[in-house]
Amino acid sequence: MNTNIKIIFLLFFTTYSLIAQDFQGIATYKTQRKLDIKIDSTQAGGMQDEIMAMLKKQFEKTYILTFDKEESLYKEEESLAPPSVGGSMVFISNMGGSGELYKNIKAQRYVQQSDLLGKMFLIQDSLKTNAWKLQGETKNIGTYTCFKATLEREVKSVSEMDEVTKETQTVTAWYTPQIPVSNGPEQFQGLPGLILELSYDSQTILCSKISLNPSKPIKIKEPTGGDSVSQSEFDAIMDKKMKEMESQYGRDDEDGNSFKIEIGN
Repeated sequence: MNTNIKIIFLLFFTTYSLIAQDFQGIATYKTQRKLDIKIDSTQAGGMQDEIMAMLKKQFEKTYILTFDKEESLYKEEESLAPPSVGGSMVFISNMGGSGELYKNIKAQRYVQQSDLLGKMFLIQDSLKTNAWKLQGETKNIGTYTCFKATLEREVKSVSEMDEVTKETQTVTAWYTPQIPVSNGPEQFQGLPGLILELSYDSQTILCSKISLNPSKPIKIKEPTGGDSVSQSEFDAIMDKKMKEMESQYGRDDEDGNSFKIEIGN
């Protein structure tokens, strides 16, 4: 076995044995996304920089992951609505607005509350097995020593001719065995330590703050409310809605999230 891999598991199990049964934590994550969008200067009215700043801010969000050894709840931190630009409003419609994501690592299941165009759904399904490849490379994130792991998965891609194909996407994770919970942001888990950084395509999710065993006990509750569906049923409903939106407003981007920018007078 690779020496670095041995160190990972030794650090994981040594730390794990020292942790009390009621081990809990709160991790704060920040998201960033590189934008490759061209704005017509004749339509933007000289506000290209302001519009790009607004779009960048739209994709910079904060998420909170509360966790223990078996369960977690991942949700976006509440924030104010984006301001207008020079009296003209930039409107962004996101098809895939998601609410709270509950994961039970022990039972290998999840519950995700998702708002789709004003209608609430409660997605209940089994967690996917992520086929991580441990790379052994290390770097520090804050005071934590993190190890690199990669994952390849199939995702949908939409061409300029609106042809839907599948392509392989590489996900890179940096996790720390110093926090021995097999969890992380979004639906990424299964590594010997908490994931502190994730990146795929143009998006990066980075942990900016961690609080372990806070003085006030954490209560992790499953989200409730909404039409109960499986993931495949929700995907089918979403595909139908996306096609309806596409015919009305235009085609989707490659991530499956459609958005539109309107500039008023």
